[in-house]
Amino acid sequence: MATAGGSEGGEPGREQGCEHYRRGCRLRAPCCRKLYPCRLCHDAAEEHQLDRFQVSEVQCSSCRLLQKAQQRCEGCGSLFGEYYCDICHLFDRDKKQYHCQECGICRIGPKEDFFHCSKCNLCLSLSLQGKHKCIENVSRQDCPICLEDIHTSRVGAHVLPCGHLLHRTCYDEMLKEGYRCPLCMHSALDMTRYWRQLDNEVAQTPMPTEYQNMMVEILCNDCNARSTVQFHLLGMKCQSCESYNTAQDGRCRLSLEEQ
Repeated sequence: MATAGGSEGGEPGREQGCEHYRRGCRLRAPCCRKLYPCRLCHDAAEEHQLDRFQVSEVQCSSCRLLQKAQQRCEGCGSLFGEYYCDICHLFDRDKKQYHCQECGICRIGPKEDFFHCSKCNLCLSLSLQGKHKCIENVSRQDCPICLEDIHTSRVGAHVLPCGHLLHRTCYDEMLKEGYRCPLCMHSALDMTRYWRQLDNEVAQTPMPTEYQNMMVEILCNDCNARSTVQFHLLGMKCQSCESYNTAQDGRCRLSLEEQ
C-alpha cells in the first residue's frame, strides 16, 4: 500500500529525513513556501495540508542547495532517494515501489504481485483477484476503527470477507476484542472451527427446564438468512450456514408442543 520506506542520501554513512521517511532532501511546500522533510511533517505543524503533486522545489540536506525536484542533487551529486516518483514527489529507499495511475499515488510493490480493482478503486494482492467481494470505491472510505483515511495511508489495508477495508493495524486490534466487521457485523475471518467447538459446548450445556422448549427467531449476520431455533444462552446457530454470528429477531415463544 502507500507505505513509506527510506532513502539513501546526503553524506556517506549518514541517514537523513524524519520519523516518516529517510531521504536526502527537504520539500519546499508550494502553499507556505516553508521547508519540511515530508508532507506528513508539514501537515502536523501547519493548519493546512501540503499538496504532494504541486511540489516543484527541494533543498539538498547536504549542501543546502534549493533546486527543482529531482532524484539527485545538481550541486553535490547526493542521491535524494533510490526511488523517486516525479508525480507524487516521493523519495524513498528502493522497496519495489510503483506509481499506480488508477490509484493516483505510489504503492509498495513489487508491481507484478498486485492488480488494480477498478470497482474497489484500489491495488490489491493478486491472491485476491476474483476472490474478494467488490464494493464501489471502498478505498475512498475512512477506516471504521480509527476514522482516518485508508486510500493514501502509509499503513496497509486489510480486506474483510464482506469487502470492507480496515487498516492492518486496526484489524489486529479489533481481533483482540471481537470477530465482526464494525460496519455490517459479518464475520471478519473464518470462524468454522470455533462454531464447531460451540456446537459441543451447547450440546453439553442443557438449558434450565423453563427454557428447554423456548424457540426464537434469529437473523444471521453472515448469510442474512432467518431461522426459528431453540433458545440457548451460549448462542443460536443459523439453520442455513451454521454460523453462530446471529442476533435475535423476535420475541421468545414456546414450541407448539408446549402451547
